[in-house]
Amino acid sequence: MATTGLVLLAAGGSTRLGHSKQLLRWNGRSLLRRAAETALASGCHPVVVVLGAEADAHRAELAGLSVRDVENTRWREGMGGSLRLGMEALRETPSLEAVVLMVCDQPAVTAEHLMALRRTHQERGQPIVASGYAGTVGVPALFDRSLFAELEALPASAGARPLLAKDPGRVAVVPLPGGELDVDTPEDVERLLRT
Repeated sequence: MATTGLVLLAAGGSTRLGHSKQLLRWNGRSLLRRAAETALASGCHPVVVVLGAEADAHRAELAGLSVRDVENTRWREGMGGSLRLGMEALRETPSLEAVVLMVCDQPAVTAEHLMALRRTHQERGQPIVASGYAGTVGVPALFDRSLFAELEALPASAGARPLLAKDPGRVAVVPLPGGELDVDTPEDVERLLRT
């Protein structure tokens, strides 16, 4: 049976925030653990978490979860390297039909939204299904296996955004209310804690 894997990108050093956003607690859980639990609840399998900065502390947040973690020791070079490592870890999965890419600092993301990405891919057949918010499209986003080579060829400094922009005709969009709220600065943390 065909499967959809998921790569949770969590390697960054949170430089603008000044401390680990992955460990930031919201509603009793760290953002990293909450994102991993959301990924697992969506039915995506396997779930690969790419760690980098403070890898040991972040790995401890995943204790007891059925995820595989891989460590990007070159995380400072950018998201593309983490994306490539995550894709390599998924390559061992037989019958992988698609992969969802997500980050850990979008609290609006739910398991239901991730399921909607998968459902839209099955129903519409477009090779990319992205989340729509604040007049743009972004992650979480699903990529069909036909695009795996393009994902793996992205430069280390780039995330998946170039693929989303390359040909809008191949992108289906699922609205994600609140998707623009991510956690990069102390002001973002204040906004998050008010929600």
